[in-house]
Amino acid sequence: MPPSAPGPPPSVSVVVPAWNEAPTIRTALASVAGQTEPWEVVVAVGDSDDGTAEAAGTATVVRGARGRARQMNDGAASATGDVLLFLHADTRLPAGALDAVRAALADPEVAGGCFRTAFNLDPGQDGFTALGRAFMRLWESRLWMRWHRFAFGDRALFVRRTAFEAVGGYPDQPVFEDLDLVRALRRRGRFVFLDAEVTTSARRFRRHGAVRQQLRNLALWTGWNVGLSPHRLKRFYSDGDRG
Repeated sequence: MPPSAPGPPPSVSVVVPAWNEAPTIRTALASVAGQTEPWEVVVAVGDSDDGTAEAAGTATVVRGARGRARQMNDGAASATGDVLLFLHADTRLPAGALDAVRAALADPEVAGGCFRTAFNLDPGQDGFTALGRAFMRLWESRLWMRWHRFAFGDRALFVRRTAFEAVGGYPDQPVFEDLDLVRALRRRGRFVFLDAEVTTSARRFRRHGAVRQQLRNLALWTGWNVGLSPHRLKRFYSDGDRG
């Protein structure tokens, strides 16, 4: 018998958690618009009051309680795709991103994965000194490491819907919900790291200082690794950093 024709590519639901992100979300959504179909965008706006919902344009908008884990779970519940990709509102996908995701998930042993990360740095205009910019490049190199404990949410995590539902979605906690989701996914299959990179904002590093923010992140990450409660760690992570 002749080989059967390949079926249609799996549909991808891009879930964007956003809280008061009207100035930035259009760029994130524009990076989805040129991707290979089928895809949909679901924007979970929480209790935003700055016009984020209106800035989402034709995307499906989900309102609910504020909190990134809750918003991502709310968005996933309203999504219809076979694959869920969680894109932060200040991050943009590279060309061909969804094709790369589909190619990775063609292996049935793969439960999910993420991209590499680059920061949107523009010498002379990004607000960093030469030293600060060097530290930002160092931070990028760390994010390239293929270790699940570095698979943060700003790396555009993607997952099969079946695997996401099997682990119960994101844990309802204020920080490190991304790393705990990845840890749960690895119990159900392989977690892969794509060579393509998403580009994300460096605004937290500008706000707090490149070196200071990196040291702060390292301290919080170390606390998570030794088992400190995310609710305890939340005291050192401002709501403004969870936008």
